Amino acid sequence: MAIQKNSMLEGEVVETVTGSPDPSAGSAGLQTQVPGSAATVTAAAEATGGIGAGNFIATDLDEELFRFNSDDTPLMNLMLMAKKVKVSSPEVEHYMIDEPQSVVKTNAALAATTTFQAELPLEAKDQNIPRPHTTLLVKGVSGYSADGQTKTAGKDLLLLVTGHSTTSGNPVVRAMNGPKSEPNDEYGTIPAIPAGSTCVILANALYETQKEIDPDLIVPKPSTIFLQKRGMNQVVSDYFDAQKKRIPFTKALIAEQTIANFKVKGNRTLWASRNGKIKVNVPKMGMQYLYTTEGVRWQFKRELVKKGGWKFEDFISLAKMYYTGEDVPKSALLLAGKNLLESIQCIDFSEHPEVQIAIKTNKLGWSVTSIHTVFGDIDIKREPTLDRLGWSNSGALIGEDRLVHYIYSQEHSFNENIEGEEAKRSGILIWDALALKGSCHLWIDGEGNTSSDSNVTKYVLWNNEQAPGAGDGLAEGVVYLLTKDCPGIDVAAVSGQTWWYKDNKWSIFTGDLFASA
Repeated sequence: MAIQKNSMLEGEVVETVTGSPDPSAGSAGLQTQVPGSAATVTAAAEATGGIGAGNFIATDLDEELFRFNSDDTPLMNLMLMAKKVKVSSPEVEHYMIDEPQSVVKTNAALAATTTFQAELPLEAKDQNIPRPHTTLLVKGVSGYSADGQTKTAGKDLLLLVTGHSTTSGNPVVRAMNGPKSEPNDEYGTIPAIPAGSTCVILANALYETQKEIDPDLIVPKPSTIFLQKRGMNQVVSDYFDAQKKRIPFTKALIAEQTIANFKVKGNRTLWASRNGKIKVNVPKMGMQYLYTTEGVRWQFKRELVKKGGWKFEDFISLAKMYYTGEDVPKSALLLAGKNLLESIQCIDFSEHPEVQIAIKTNKLGWSVTSIHTVFGDIDIKREPTLDRLGWSNSGALIGEDRLVHYIYSQEHSFNENIEGEEAKRSGILIWDALALKGSCHLWIDGEGNTSSDSNVTKYVLWNNEQAPGAGDGLAEGVVYLLTKDCPGIDVAAVSGQTWWYKDNKWSIFTGDLFASA
């Protein structure tokens, strides 16, 4: 086998492989693979131990055949079931977050006012989110009774946004239930609001004849997803195709293995590929772009760091994280590596007789283990590809209804004669990408290889009364989900809360995504 290197643009090389490679070992060590070789009688005989010709399928490769062996490629089959979006370019601006922001936080303290309105200090990125006539509920700041004389402990302050400052850009607010100097005053003043106060965005409030209102300002953060063109070819000599079919298969073994190989490699791509775009020099066609897509492993914006064995309490915390965020999915599917699957299988449920574990068949036809929790059910399925990628201790909790399948070129098959040869070429081509939608998805990292992306929020389950220290991997921006009261962090830190170490201090974490950015 010879390799010729042809020069392209500066720094680029294209390799042309000529000749027929020797049969090489497959994943089980069997000498059955003939990579890059056309299926002639000779090549097939060498690869299959002398079995004669005739075990090829018809060249029409339909969707049913494309989906076969679905247990070996769960992620690809999830993609085939996902919402399909046809696009006009292989470069897509993908908006992962499809829910508007629900809270804003003050970045400085607002002292009690003597006037009926004041500027609410917010970060610049949040200033325009509360539009005029929006109401904001300030958590932890008590409002007042209707006469403005008595503080109503536990009943939060409600603010009305009346506009924005032309100098600072901060929203200008009034208190709907603030203190009053006299019970008959038309307007109340604004009580003190501490820095870091959470303001929940409620519905707008309009005056009697009002009908015009500013549209909601929803500013999701896009990412660029490249669609990757993938193909599978079979080359069959006319002599080989003309041999008598000794075994009456409509879909023969060799073609099944070809498609199976195409699928498993595609499944690995959907998990672990990285976004890429280069120019290649195509003979007689000039320069063209070649794209590689971004694997879903790198699209997760939440990662749970969990090594070692699992307890049922850990599993409950996992369900809570998944089902109680801004984006609430309809179902949960855990695609797990073999070691993570074993750890979950070995959970001691003896102290939890109320737990329901069932074996069921899901809508994709898979047999899954379903564990019922009060937050929602989690279906568990082994994903062999994670083992092959070195992620046996890890897994992905995915919302099946929160996936999008971008398609630039619809899957299609082709059949053609090879010019100058007594042979036919057949195959399938697809140009697509899989992307995560919404914020529910969660990557479980059991390898210690968490993403270094500052836009990824990292979680750790913490079951200790002492605060995490340097020896526990304490780092800025890591969020700790407490499974036990932890006075070492704060006297108010109780089980079920999330706390994080940010700006060299501990504080309650209330965000969902991009918290560490």
